[in-house]
Amino acid sequence: MNATNYREVPAPGTAGLVCAWSASLPTGAEPVVQRVVPDGCVDLIWWGSEIMVAGPDTGPMPAVMRPGDAVVAVRFAPGAAPPVLGVPADAVRDVRVPLRELWGGEADRLVAAVAAAGRPRERRSVLVRAVEERVAGPVDPLVPAVVSGLARGSVREVADAVGVSERQLRRRSLAAFGYGPKVLQRVLRFQRGLRLVRAGRAAADAAYEAGFADQAHFANEVRALAGTPLRGLL
Repeated sequence: MNATNYREVPAPGTAGLVCAWSASLPTGAEPVVQRVVPDGCVDLIWWGSEIMVAGPDTGPMPAVMRPGDAVVAVRFAPGAAPPVLGVPADAVRDVRVPLRELWGGEADRLVAAVAAAGRPRERRSVLVRAVEERVAGPVDPLVPAVVSGLARGSVREVADAVGVSERQLRRRSLAAFGYGPKVLQRVLRFQRGLRLVRAGRAAADAAYEAGFADQAHFANEVRALAGTPLRGLL
C-alpha cells in the first residue's frame, strides 16, 4: 500500500537527474515515518514553504510526513549534483540544508514558483526546469568511470584505470559523490543488493550477484547502512 501517494517519473539526460518524484498525505491520515537509506544520490525537496537539499547519506535518516503534507522533488544521480548546487557533495553529506543557504534569493523565488504551479506534475516540471537552468559546469569526467569501475574492481584498480593516484581519487570522489571511493563502493553495492531482492531474488543469490562475499556480508552491510535487518527494511 502506498500510503503517501509516492510517485516517480523518469528524468533521463536532464542535468544528471535520476527522476522527479512527489508524495502527499491526506488530511486526517496518520503521520508516516519512513526510513531513508544511503543511495549516493542528492535530492532537492520542495516541502511547502521551503526547498531542502537532502545530501548523500552514510546511514539511515528518518523522514516524517504529516497529514496534509505535499512534497515534490528531483533526485540527482551519484556525482551529478555539485554543478547545480554550486558546492562539493561532501559539503552536504548527512545533512538537510535549506536551498536558500546555497542559492540565496533564487531559492525563495523557486519556492514561490513551485507553489504556484498547483498540481504535482506541474510542480515537478518547475523543479526540473530550474535545475536545467542552474547547471554551472560539467560533472567531473571521472564520475562514470568511477561508478562503473567500483562495481567490478578495487579502489586501487579504479585509480589505475582512470589514471590518478588513490589520494586524488579520494579527493575527487568526496567532491563529486560526498563519499570516498570505499564508502561509495559500499553504498552502490548495498543498493544493487536491495534492487535484486526487491526484484524477487533470494537473499543469497542477490548477495552473490551484487558482489558481496556471501549472504552474511550482505546482511551485515544492510544493518550497518540501513540500521535494520533486511527483512525489516523490505
